[in-house]
Amino acid sequence: MMEGIFKNRIYPVTKRLFNTRKIVHFFRLNYYRLFKTGRTFFFDGRNYHYFYHGYNTAWRTERSVEIPIVWDFVQAYQGKNILEVGNVLSHYYPVTHTVLDKYETAPGVLNRDVVDYHPGLPYDLIVAISTLEHVGWDEEPRDPPKVLRAIEHLKTCLAPGGRLIITIPMGQNVELDKYLRQHMIAFDRMLCMKRISKGNDWIETTWPEIQDAMYGSPFRAANGLVIGIIDKPA
Repeated sequence: MMEGIFKNRIYPVTKRLFNTRKIVHFFRLNYYRLFKTGRTFFFDGRNYHYFYHGYNTAWRTERSVEIPIVWDFVQAYQGKNILEVGNVLSHYYPVTHTVLDKYETAPGVLNRDVVDYHPGLPYDLIVAISTLEHVGWDEEPRDPPKVLRAIEHLKTCLAPGGRLIITIPMGQNVELDKYLRQHMIAFDRMLCMKRISKGNDWIETTWPEIQDAMYGSPFRAANGLVIGIIDKPA
């Protein structure tokens, strides 16, 4: 009987709500594309255009800034050996680099655990977009220090002169936030972005301004973003 009630009453309502959200997202995305395409943000000495895309509602989260920043690096390393940890960029661009993702099944994606991955050749560039905060944190059993091991392992996968770029949304993994505050990750450069409006405006800022940023408050998704860079000596 309960199954019949779900199918006849609850399921249609849920389906209508889901479709309504899709319609709202469609119009909001196209509003941003039509009226805010020219908007830019400043990061590390240059201006970038905000990135607006429907997948994973990238137009209203930290994706709108981290995608153009990291994609710029990837473009600069075209023709070299590149690894992406976490299958992110292929949802927005055609990619030819190696993609490593433990869980997501997709053509060309290697389903390996990052700490156990041993490439045949070292990489000139490794990028991880809002991925490493899940390592050891969203796994069973939970193993918070695993993210530190993952970063150290990725450093060994770099070629001499290679570069590792990691974006970390503050508040997603409280242990990783703690490691950052305790300077347990030796970034050569740690750049920071802060969300300042409901309309998803971001500014470059300092670490003290975002070190206690919360995820989902006061604005949707990340309110503070770390872009960490590690360069391996040539």
